[in-house]
Amino acid sequence: MSALETFVDAADETLLAVEGVTLSFGGVQAIKDVSFDIKKGEIRAIIGPNGAGKTSMLNVINGFYHPQKGKITFKGNTRTDMRPHVAATQGISRTFQNVALFRGMSTLDNIMTGRTLKMTTNLFWHLFRFGPAEQEELEHREFVERIIDFLEIQHIRKTPVGRLPYGLQKRVELGRALAAQPDLLLLDEPMAGMNLEEKEDMSRFVIDVNDQFGTTIALIEHDMGVVMDLSNRVVVLDHGEKIADGTPDEVKSNQDVIDAYLGVAH
Repeated sequence: MSALETFVDAADETLLAVEGVTLSFGGVQAIKDVSFDIKKGEIRAIIGPNGAGKTSMLNVINGFYHPQKGKITFKGNTRTDMRPHVAATQGISRTFQNVALFRGMSTLDNIMTGRTLKMTTNLFWHLFRFGPAEQEELEHREFVERIIDFLEIQHIRKTPVGRLPYGLQKRVELGRALAAQPDLLLLDEPMAGMNLEEKEDMSRFVIDVNDQFGTTIALIEHDMGVVMDLSNRVVVLDHGEKIADGTPDEVKSNQDVIDAYLGVAH
C-alpha cells in the first residue's frame, strides 16, 4: 500500500491535535492561539518565514516547552503539559535543526541510544552485559542493523559521527529517531545545509519511512519544492499565528502565504 493510500485510509483518524496553543517568553509571543491537527499516516509540513514559531511548535508538541494556553491531544490523551521523556515513551520522536549526536560515538552506538526506552532488563545485568541483558542487547542491535541497512549507511556503521560529513550526520540522526519506533516523527529542517543530491536522498528516506514503516511525520522545511513534493497537508505560521492550512496546492496559491514569503508588511 502506498503512502497516499495509507493516508486516505486513515484520513478520519486524528493522531495529534493542537488546540488554541499560545506560548510566550516574557512579553514576546512565539505562538498565538494556533490550532491544527495531524492525521495518522500523513506527512504534515509546518512552514513559515524565519521567526514564525515553527520550532517552538515542535518543542511544545514533544514537551520541551510548556504553553501558557491551549492543549494537545495525542492518541486520544489530552494534556496541557508534558516532559520530553514522557513524549518519547508515548511514541513521539524527533530530530533537531542543529545535529544533536554523540560525536565521539560510532554511527551504530548513536542509533543504539534510540533503543534505550525499549530496554527492560535490570541495570545490574547491563553493567556486566551478562545473562538476559546480553540477549536483549543482541535483539536491539539486530533492529538497529536493519535501520542502518534501510538508510544505506553500512559503510559508516563503526565510524565516529564527528568525522562524518554533515549530510551523513543528518541521516544518522534520522536513524536514531527511527530506532525508537515512533508513531509520530518530528523532523526539524531535515534537509538544511544539504546539497541537491543529499536532499534527494533524504527526501527518498522520508517517503520510505512514511510508506514502509507507516510512520506519521511532521516536518519543518524551508525548501518549498521539497514541501510541495512530500507533504499531504501544510500548515503555515507567520509571526506565531496560523495564516493558512490545506493541501500544498491550496497553500501555495494563498495570498497571505505569498505575502509572508515576499515580506509584505502586515
